[in-house]
Amino acid sequence: MAIMKLRTKVRREQIVQAALMLIADKGVNRFNMAELARHTGLGVSSLYRHFPGKDQILDAVLDLLRERLLGNVRIAVGQGANPQEQLRCLLALHMRLILEYQAIPRLFFSGDLYVGHPARRAKLSGIVMTYLEEVAGIIRQGQREGAFRPDLDPGAASVVFLGLIQPPAILWHLSEGEFNVGKQMDNAWPLFQEAIRMR
Repeated sequence: MAIMKLRTKVRREQIVQAALMLIADKGVNRFNMAELARHTGLGVSSLYRHFPGKDQILDAVLDLLRERLLGNVRIAVGQGANPQEQLRCLLALHMRLILEYQAIPRLFFSGDLYVGHPARRAKLSGIVMTYLEEVAGIIRQGQREGAFRPDLDPGAASVVFLGLIQPPAILWHLSEGEFNVGKQMDNAWPLFQEAIRMR
């Protein structure tokens, strides 16, 4: 029974990964179960055994996104010796996530995912707000340690941190991979670092 559950979990993850690839290529509206079945090598009926429909797959995509974003926070906090290093590590992990999952800009900036789906809109908003609160927590810790300016609003600073990531992601997506997100990250980080550090 445990082996069957593991196989089901692995298969579901494979389906979600394939859905992300199709969304990156075609967008949310043109993504459908028949296309997904062809992409995974499964029959449509096999897909329906794992997910009742497209809406449930899109919800699972958001679950994966949440897991990866918050997982990156845990990795950064575990690897960074101090809050400054943790933020730098998190920035690199977030950029890597965007390069790995090219669908992310479409998911965030296309209303196709959540227009007419208030629960999904709330879920996506909740993912972003939870991520921002985690970043704000790292900034608060930096303030307690005397590394970051005490007059900073951690919530506002966390949004600025996210701003280091999202615009380059959009430019990278619009340029079909031509925009150099790594170079942009390297150039933008010192500006953010200077803005938040203790004078």
